Amino acid sequence: MSNMMRDSQIMAQTKDENLGYMSDMALELAQMAEDSGLATLAYLFRMAALEASTANSELNVPDDLPRQVTSH
Repeated sequence: MSNMMRDSQIMAQTKDENLGYMSDMALELAQMAEDSGLATLAYLFRMAALEASTANSELNVPDDLPRQVTSH
């Protein structure tokens, strides 16, 4: 069980970093789409960025899992 806990911890940490990256990328893509006059595509990328940043902040809410490994 402790092995599974540790694995889910590492996965959550990796997911955390990936979501931050995805959010930034989506915003950049939204800007590029907007510059190209692709308003609908820009909107979709902004929604994706919002989704990623929302999921990211949900992961950062303290939960019941003990956090032995912290990146900060």
